[in-house]
Amino acid sequence: MNGFAWGDFAVGLAWSAVASLAVMLFTFAVAVRKGVHRIVDVAWGLGFAAVAGVSLLASAGAGDPGRRVLVTVLTAVWGLRLAGHIARRGRGHGEDPRYERMLAKARGDRNLYALRMVYLLQGALVWLVSLPVQAAQYVPGAMSGVTWAGTSLWAVGMFFEAVGDAQLARFKADPASRGRIMDRGLWRYTRHPNYFGDFCVWWGLFLIVCDSPAAAAVSVVSPLVMSLLLTKGSGKRLLEQHMAERAGYAEYATRTSGFFPLPPRR
Repeated sequence: MNGFAWGDFAVGLAWSAVASLAVMLFTFAVAVRKGVHRIVDVAWGLGFAAVAGVSLLASAGAGDPGRRVLVTVLTAVWGLRLAGHIARRGRGHGEDPRYERMLAKARGDRNLYALRMVYLLQGALVWLVSLPVQAAQYVPGAMSGVTWAGTSLWAVGMFFEAVGDAQLARFKADPASRGRIMDRGLWRYTRHPNYFGDFCVWWGLFLIVCDSPAAAAVSVVSPLVMSLLLTKGSGKRLLEQHMAERAGYAEYATRTSGFFPLPPRR
């Protein structure tokens, strides 16, 4: 079907699953030793970078070389930046309250409960969401304008995510910001520039495989799942529940777009 190497792709899927599982198991071992499971958030970005690298190696000789390198580099840059940002943000802090609440439900060994409910689940999601990255390694033919449109959308996403994170970090580091709501910079136009950035990144990576209808068909679940996670799952929804009782947040939410960047409402 359009020259897509289904057999080779299936082998690559298996290697990617191994890479994702290895990252999560290693992180679990480190977390148990430190007694803090919040470091699994660092492994989220690292898992994608590992899957991209393994997919590139496993697909040697298949697909278009330029597309293979492009999608690997874009994914690794996104994943490593995210991992580094989360590691810096969590340095010196104890357990994340989200994981404390989750682990409080454990019956029996808390670590084994975390392994099942956090690490293995996140490993499976890394494998699933990274389908465009894996499929792109096997897309035949030269890159087209759709590939560069996807790269441009990825760049927009990286800008919103990286700049939004940096602006929020500076805001939190300023003692004058204590008790205030961040409503400056990109946060003036969307309540979640980082989540909107993730949204653009993964729809951009999906576009890179759209030169092959077969690859697009098998990969479209990735940006759909990521979009649901960002808006209805562990992203926007949970964060806004946490922020709802903060002084000034209701007014901020009234004038600021909930996801897509828009001019502030009066």
